[in-house]
Amino acid sequence: MRGLVLETPGPLAAGEPLELREVPDPAPGPGELLVRVAACAVCRTDLQLVEGDLAARRLPVIPGHQVVGCVEALGAGVDGWSVGERAAVGWLAGTCGACPACRAGRENLCRSARFTGWDRDGGFAEWMTVGADVALRVPDGFDDLAAAPLLCGGVIGYRSLLVSGIRPGGRLGLYGFGASATLAIQVARHWGCQVHVATRSERERARAVELGAASVGGYEDPPPAPLDAAVTFAPAGAVVVAALRALDRGGTVAVNAIHLDGIPAFAYADLWWERSLRSVANATRDDARAFLELAAEIPVRTRAEAIPLAAGADALRRLAAGTADGTAVLVP
Repeated sequence: MRGLVLETPGPLAAGEPLELREVPDPAPGPGELLVRVAACAVCRTDLQLVEGDLAARRLPVIPGHQVVGCVEALGAGVDGWSVGERAAVGWLAGTCGACPACRAGRENLCRSARFTGWDRDGGFAEWMTVGADVALRVPDGFDDLAAAPLLCGGVIGYRSLLVSGIRPGGRLGLYGFGASATLAIQVARHWGCQVHVATRSERERARAVELGAASVGGYEDPPPAPLDAAVTFAPAGAVVVAALRALDRGGTVAVNAIHLDGIPAFAYADLWWERSLRSVANATRDDARAFLELAAEIPVRTRAEAIPLAAGADALRRLAAGTADGTAVLVP
């Protein structure tokens, strides 16, 4: 099969860390599904892995963790799946199931957790395998192209809303307005929230208004009223501080980032009055299932652009430059 293989992480601007190669066809092991990839959405985490902002756990590796495809074969011991069904693959590739975090329903914090495209080969390929216990059902009403962006940006955006503690009808800030935030705002508006969007991009501000934002502005522009909660999507620590300053007393900033450039010093007064600052680390299977069900109910709409598998590096460059219009989805 063909796959985009990462051998040596490095800046995309300086070379081609991803190489399209012929690699052996995968075979499902016990408890696994073999999936023929129909679509794999590109995520900022893929960019950070390819460029080395996140230290590699396995090399060579095939990135990609927002996958929709068709089950082509079942490994030994698989129940509940049939050949020919659609299956989705997200970031979480497996957990130990036995540690205190897993037993408490917080498997996203499992120290032995494994991740798609980081610990095992992902979906920037024609075929892949996935544990049947972490594979997800694709909701009716979403074709492959539309479903793929839901599987990381959508799921982690949903968990970020939960971590922020925002309640229906509350005042919510979204700082940065890329693919994940455009899905999160649709959930927040479904909950009746007043949403303030902060971003440098005029195009993104216009998109936010189209999706129901009550107000828009730059990162340092105060919202019309103090926020009950905020989620930061931009991987910049200064944005986190700006969101913290916009909070009302008792509010929470949830940092939706797996990599951040560092948080600058800020006055204790910005944190006082029981304001909270929390990171968002991965998501659980229950998060993914709940979000996909909700996405079908709303329904959440995605904007996806089909890109040939061979152009995967170019799609990542556009993501890095901020010139992507919607989510790039690689189609083998």
